[in-house]
Amino acid sequence: MFNSKFGSIPKFYVRAPGRVNIIGEHIDYCGYSVLPMAVEQDMLIAVEPVKTHTLQLANTNPLYPDFSTSADNIQIDKTKPLWHNYFLCGFKGIQEHFGLSNLTGMNCLVDGNIPPSSGLSSSSALVCCAGLVTLTVLGLKLSKVELAEICAKSERYIGTEGGGMDQSISFLAEEGTAKLIEFSPLRATDVKLPSRAVFVIANSCVEMNKAATSHFNIRVMECRLAAKLLAKHKGLPWEAALRLEEVQARLGVSLEEMLLITEDALHPEPYSPEEVCRCLGISLWELRTQILSPNTQDVRVFKLYQRAKHVYSEAARVLQFKKICEEAPDNMVQLLGELMNQSHVSCRDMYECSCPELDQLVDICRKFGAHGSRLTGAGWGGCTVSIVPVDKLPSFLANVHEAYYQRSNRSLAPEKQSLFATKPGGGALVFLEA
Repeated sequence: MFNSKFGSIPKFYVRAPGRVNIIGEHIDYCGYSVLPMAVEQDMLIAVEPVKTHTLQLANTNPLYPDFSTSADNIQIDKTKPLWHNYFLCGFKGIQEHFGLSNLTGMNCLVDGNIPPSSGLSSSSALVCCAGLVTLTVLGLKLSKVELAEICAKSERYIGTEGGGMDQSISFLAEEGTAKLIEFSPLRATDVKLPSRAVFVIANSCVEMNKAATSHFNIRVMECRLAAKLLAKHKGLPWEAALRLEEVQARLGVSLEEMLLITEDALHPEPYSPEEVCRCLGISLWELRTQILSPNTQDVRVFKLYQRAKHVYSEAARVLQFKKICEEAPDNMVQLLGELMNQSHVSCRDMYECSCPELDQLVDICRKFGAHGSRLTGAGWGGCTVSIVPVDKLPSFLANVHEAYYQRSNRSLAPEKQSLFATKPGGGALVFLEA
């Protein structure tokens, strides 16, 4: 197909995997550790550097039209999360990191088997893949950590205020192990998963593109406002507080204590912009121009108590999950499952990032033998992840398939790779044609 598109053959290939977040949802951008693993599904780009200064992008999927642009004039339209913009994010991230101009062009054919908008991070895998492609074409070197940090930053060109988990696991993943990803500074620690269980991904078949919706960015802003109000309540310099983790670090207290402080400082009733201003002693104009992002300036209701409660409790669950994996008690599969179930309840009720189909799918997975099941990824659609004892896997897959997919028209979408067991895969890499 490369030959028919470009009349030549590729010089090298780059792959970057998708990921499933086992536990730790919506807390990376608050500064807290998460626990993902790379999946075997990935993005693959075939690349030919060319002498012109033109980027020519094609996709094996006919739904995604070809695109070309000058390598020296990268424009990324935040209002339209089109597929090629994710490639441009990775390209521009490398270009700006090195302060380069007059860049060489390239022909790229993109292929991928990560279901789009499914919460398995297809968009971030494409950003990472493009970053590694650009680095390789330019003959430059960076560490995996540096690449992950650049790609996390550059995805913001498309308007997604993510925290860096997706890009980090895409580069730092290793086969056979999940990773505890910590931030500031970015680092990854192996987490050995139980051998007696497998993690099963089930796609709700409800698509949610996180750059196309304001839900995601509103949650980021609610967490930022909660951090500021908590800091003000405790007499800290609130102007500098951006993340909930920073408030905990400044106070030097445990996550459990932060949950108690949240109860004391914030009320469960939603906050209006005017009330936020009164609490912080600022004007509405200052709130809009100095704190709110452009896509959250018209939001009328902020649920600060609920978001902070989710973040602090979820951050604690991540650490408990890692501890159980390290100690490996006899009932570890059951204990890990309970943490995953608690996580889903918090995502559904406190963070409000679930949807009826995800809740139904989680219930079905638990009914047919999962010790724990939860939404994974941003939510509002996408996938669930379930922990299932190895001996129950065949019956689990058959029963969930029948109960969720066959009883509706969802079985008409086999290309979504709706239901599969997965094991931890390796990270992004470059390979040359043999």
